[in-house]
Amino acid sequence: MATFSIRTFGDPVLKTPTTDITEFDDALVRLVEAMIQTMYDAPGVGLAAPQVGVQKRLFVYDIGEGPGVVINPVLSDFRGDWTYHEGCLSVPELWWDITRAKQVRLTGIDLDGNELDIEADELLARVFQHEVDHLDGVLLLERVSSDERKEAMRTLRQRALGLPGDRAEAPR
Repeated sequence: MATFSIRTFGDPVLKTPTTDITEFDDALVRLVEAMIQTMYDAPGVGLAAPQVGVQKRLFVYDIGEGPGVVINPVLSDFRGDWTYHEGCLSVPELWWDITRAKQVRLTGIDLDGNELDIEADELLARVFQHEVDHLDGVLLLERVSSDERKEAMRTLRQRALGLPGDRAEAPR
């Protein structure tokens, strides 16, 4: 199956909010299948459509329980705080301690057009929040402190120029 290249920091598609999906057809099924394969190949636990250059409001995920897809997601009922070491496939090899809601409620639609209503906790809640950020045009770099952002920008510039620099180790 053909997979996508993952768009990285600097690509304007990552900063553009997505549009709702209204057609549930074979093209959407093929898009989701290719996104799931791309997510596994990366490897990642979530992948939003803008990360593969598609301005549609959907994401795929798998935190170890099998792949899922959410179309036109809406988050609500944010409860508690949970800080966790978080990275992003669109800002590769950089990780930060990010505080997000520990629990959320996600509503949306599955690939068959059925309504979803999921109460998520900890890692699943984090994945949902991270991927919905992508759908809203928000990158992880906007969730870090100004000092962390400056350091990340320095690292990203060094990489773009092919200069040696520190590379954060990604947890496996």
